[in-house]
Amino acid sequence: MEAHLRMVYWKGEHYWLGKLLDHPEIMSQGETLEELEENLRDAYREMVLDDVPAEHSIKEIVV
Repeated sequence: MEAHLRMVYWKGEHYWLGKLLDHPEIMSQGETLEELEENLRDAYREMVLDDVPAEHSIKEIVV
């Protein structure tokens, strides 16, 4: 299951900086925009899947 996330980003003095709009507590940096995106993806996955074991299942539910 893919999550589509939006990020806001800007060029700092030395690095690209950014945060996720839907999760503003998740911020990161990178030497390139690609590295910033990868770092934000990793931070999101770590936050969402922090206590989920490696062997798990995903199912969409309707609410």
